Amino acid sequence: MRAIDLHTHTLYSDGSMTPKELIDYAISKNLSTLAITDHDSIDGLEEAIEYAKDKDIELVPGVELATAFEGQDIHIVGLNIDYNAPDFAKYLQDFVDQREKRNRKMCQLLTEAGMPIDFDEMSARYEGSVITRAHFARYMLELGYTTYLKEAFERYVGDRCPYFVPRSKISAAEGVELIVKAKGIPVLAHPLLYHMSWDRIQKLTDTLLPAGLMAVEAIYTTNVGNDERKTREFAKKNGLLISGGSDYHGEAKPKTDLGTGFGSLYVPEEVWDNLKAAWEERYK
Repeated sequence: MRAIDLHTHTLYSDGSMTPKELIDYAISKNLSTLAITDHDSIDGLEEAIEYAKDKDIELVPGVELATAFEGQDIHIVGLNIDYNAPDFAKYLQDFVDQREKRNRKMCQLLTEAGMPIDFDEMSARYEGSVITRAHFARYMLELGYTTYLKEAFERYVGDRCPYFVPRSKISAAEGVELIVKAKGIPVLAHPLLYHMSWDRIQKLTDTLLPAGLMAVEAIYTTNVGNDERKTREFAKKNGLLISGGSDYHGEAKPKTDLGTGFGSLYVPEEVWDNLKAAWEERYK
């Protein structure tokens, strides 16, 4: 049975590969299904879908939405989305507008602190990408403001750093609702990365189920020990399916490989078969 990967990123968010390069790499790794789930961006999906048409791989259009629950960042992955749905397209445009305002303010703060960054020049450097803090980190390294990539997050643009400017986020439940409006499969991404207790994950899930949550990402790169088993049990208890993926970013996260994560990740084809069957039952 071939492996699949339902959580990956391209340079249209904070990955390093073009959609075509990512698809070619997935084929070289003998993956049967690949989902592209860029952060709050669908810009690479049409290119990916067109390129994958005559390839030996199923391309799943997706997205990863940045949302919040009681002040904490929560990511909702949407799989098999209709990315041209009006409500969904409007949200993404609003997000792009908000993010640009935030990024320009961060450039201003860094410049005032003696580290000049011109937003338009940085955007041109990463043309076609939604500018994220990962791009800030890379650009600051290129300009010599930092000596290593993580330093930018540790000292300048991380959540509690002086030059970070937060942006307003929709709630996690609203993120699920947006995915449903786009006729997609809403997935609670990597729940154990939030460092919540299981009771708090349950509280979060209780807000997502009425909104239409369908799955939990139980198979994930950073899982250790009994993490996958416990997450599968949690999903079953809540009547949810499971999803899985590497969260591949290419050179941005060089230790995480496509399809295999840190080396032992394996997402079987049946995971996508089950999700697709549930999608057809809900939307067809």
